[in-house]
Amino acid sequence: MDSTGNDKDKDSLTRLHTVTLINGEDSSKEGETSPLCSKEQARQSRDGPIVSAFKQAKLEKEAQKNWDLFYKRNSTNFFKDRHWTTREFEELRACREFDDQKLTILEAGCGVGNCLFPLLEEDLNIFAYACDFSPRAIDYVKQNSLYDTSRCKAFHCDLTQDDLLEHVPAASIDVVTLIFVLSAIHPDKMHLVLQNVYKVLKPGKCVLFRDYGLNDHAMLRFKAANRLGENFYVRQDGTRAYFFTDVFLAQLFQAAGFEEVVNEYVLRETVNKKEGLCVPRVFLQSKFRKPLRTP
Repeated sequence: MDSTGNDKDKDSLTRLHTVTLINGEDSSKEGETSPLCSKEQARQSRDGPIVSAFKQAKLEKEAQKNWDLFYKRNSTNFFKDRHWTTREFEELRACREFDDQKLTILEAGCGVGNCLFPLLEEDLNIFAYACDFSPRAIDYVKQNSLYDTSRCKAFHCDLTQDDLLEHVPAASIDVVTLIFVLSAIHPDKMHLVLQNVYKVLKPGKCVLFRDYGLNDHAMLRFKAANRLGENFYVRQDGTRAYFFTDVFLAQLFQAAGFEEVVNEYVLRETVNKKEGLCVPRVFLQSKFRKPLRTP
């Protein structure tokens, strides 16, 4: 899969949904707002050093180890619980045909359960499959006091090579969530993840996606020496991050057989008035549907 950006990708960054966070409060507005000034855009577009092929191969080989070490260092304390998912994705509420209908979801890349457990607490009619690349993360999920095998099943899975059908029945899932997961995977293997989740998703149902967008503040902080490729970087701890354009993401999902429902940027500004800081965040939030009838 070619991850090279183009003029359409850059132009689409002017069409954003803006949310400003001031002292923890959200205020939303629509606007024709660009997250970058021309100087920043020029800095990001220039060619920089790319990590050697040898080191890139080593990073790929040790990807699971690096995420396991991440969770060993941070335990369950790094990410905050995500209580915003039902607000951002109405499918988690509105996809039922009747009020008490049981909803079966798959959280692909569940980490330590920061999204999983708030969903289970909020909605008693959810059964969740949850998987992660890191065995240590899955251990933390199973050790959580809210983990209940009658309501969820957590398992270790490398979505680029392990078959989800070993744990999840074919075409049994109402909603798949991919929230800050695909960015950690090499762009050449992202299509394998989508092919995998396609098999377990019911026809007519959606994948809910949220992840880093091109020119997010996290991307701007990387030095040229951390550049693995176009929009792809490595952190100091060996974990990696890809920054998406809407065009690339749409091509990726459509090649796997999905239909685009919504695919848009969300711009967040995190403002700390006390310290005089304004940090631009750019995310891509999207919904892709498995067709009712396969070609």
